[in-house]
Amino acid sequence: MEKRIGFIRKILGNMIEVKVDFPIIQNEIGFVLSEKERLKAEVIKIQNDIVYMQVFEETGGLKINDGVEFSGQLLSVELGPGLLGQIFDGLQNPLPEVAKSCGFFLKRGIYKRALSIDTLWDFFPIVKEGEIVKAGYPVGYVNEYIFKHYIMVPFGLLGKFKVIWIAKEGKYNLETPIAKLENERNQIKEVFLKQDWPAKIPIRCYQERLKPKEPLITKMRLIDTLFPIAKGGTYCIPGPFGAGKTVLQQLISKHAQVDIVVIAACGERAGEAVEVLKTFPEIIDPKTNRPLSERTVIMVNTSAMPVSARESGVYTAVTVAEYYRQMGLDVLLLADSTSRWAQAMREMSGKLEEIPGEEAFPAYLESRIAAFYERGGIVRLYDGRIGSLTIGGTVSPAGGNFEEPVTQATLKVVGAFLGLSRERSDARRYPAIDPLISWSKYKGIIEEGARQDILKLLKEANNILQMMKVVGEEGILLSDFITYLKAEFFDSVYLQQNAFDPFDQATSNQRQIYIFNFIYEKIIKKDFNFKDKDNARYFFQVLIQLFKNLNSSAWQSSEFVEIENQIKEKLESIKNV
Repeated sequence: MEKRIGFIRKILGNMIEVKVDFPIIQNEIGFVLSEKERLKAEVIKIQNDIVYMQVFEETGGLKINDGVEFSGQLLSVELGPGLLGQIFDGLQNPLPEVAKSCGFFLKRGIYKRALSIDTLWDFFPIVKEGEIVKAGYPVGYVNEYIFKHYIMVPFGLLGKFKVIWIAKEGKYNLETPIAKLENERNQIKEVFLKQDWPAKIPIRCYQERLKPKEPLITKMRLIDTLFPIAKGGTYCIPGPFGAGKTVLQQLISKHAQVDIVVIAACGERAGEAVEVLKTFPEIIDPKTNRPLSERTVIMVNTSAMPVSARESGVYTAVTVAEYYRQMGLDVLLLADSTSRWAQAMREMSGKLEEIPGEEAFPAYLESRIAAFYERGGIVRLYDGRIGSLTIGGTVSPAGGNFEEPVTQATLKVVGAFLGLSRERSDARRYPAIDPLISWSKYKGIIEEGARQDILKLLKEANNILQMMKVVGEEGILLSDFITYLKAEFFDSVYLQQNAFDPFDQATSNQRQIYIFNFIYEKIIKKDFNFKDKDNARYFFQVLIQLFKNLNSSAWQSSEFVEIENQIKEKLESIKNV
């Protein structure tokens, strides 16, 4: 095949203008030929015979008239067994392998295969010769850690195919055919253990798309009870720097009731990225008692990397997540932080001299963010199995201003908003999700009427607190003070969780329902008759300590039952006050 080479006409940071005299497709991949290096770049705009490309590497040393070789391929992701436990960059380069080649300082222009072609996998066929299949239909599987990794008909094949040959059970590498398919025009297509798929095109090989209904249990009481997330739904966690977004994401990834976790660190500061890479391999999965990394895929781009690499990391991660969803698994994608992805879009839009929107973000910001979150969902596959992809993104608005464009664009498309507040973070009330501003459109594990009563109580207590700041504690009624104490009690013992306590860091849905109903019926709805405010304050202080001890005990253990009896005795004693 004749090489298609254009020539650089202009260099502007990580964007280059290339003159061509042959057809080019949008999002096509090319390689800048710089001395001995080949730097990967992507077409982002085509204008007559001028192509605008974003280079995924630092562009120092490039010169006018340097050649650019076009591949005819879109930015694609390699999908197959061997993804789990890996750490990639935004272009799906396995960072440990790159580090072995380059040492501490990664060189530009070094691209490694995402999946090893030397590894042999035990393949088990599940279709027979003569069966009719289509794109996305499983033909067999290999075992990847604790999962059956289904090998599927390539997603890009159109129409129905007949299986004319299927490999026998045995060991195969990624480049050995394991099936041959024939279509109605007698064309033969081979199936391998791996396949490539364009990162920016959603995988839609399923029977139907379903409405998310079932709650995704995160074992975070504040989320599951007040602001639930649906399995196959979307949510965002905006908040100022230092409010606990990264820790909250790690807790959710560790305890959420999903099969696979995909993490996209898109433009994080280097320190935060190092923290993720250090902690995840050491975290033990409470469900399997094996390393959490065995059901995790991590995509890492630091803020020091070119902006174009941040954007590619988001699409690479969501494509990998969709791939595992196609196997009938429940997948959780955590993007941290989409603000830096949006900043990358703003920077490239400025270089393209596009008409800016609010705060210089591109006019298409909302549609890009919406398209990303819309790739989540719950689907019924061709064989009847159900797969889900839940997408959660953090947003880092400057100064914690939730009115800025990225937060507002995100709020229009997600189903749950978990807003972190500086006040709760400074007061060490973790997770620092502010119940006064957060919301969810999904149904949770608690009866809706009780949930609304609690939200109403928290808002009333906040109004009373603001009044006390003006007139003092003496200036309010005893009944209002008791309302305030009830809300503070509920916040302290239920909404807050100790991430370092082995029992309190994660609460099962059975325990949440039991404790919530106990608090709601026995304390929140009860009319207390205290002598004075000091007496009321002391009672709730003792109650808070008892419940904290309860939270730190194993569910339904002898210690749990003993503390629960102490709480009941304390509640009975109030009758004699």
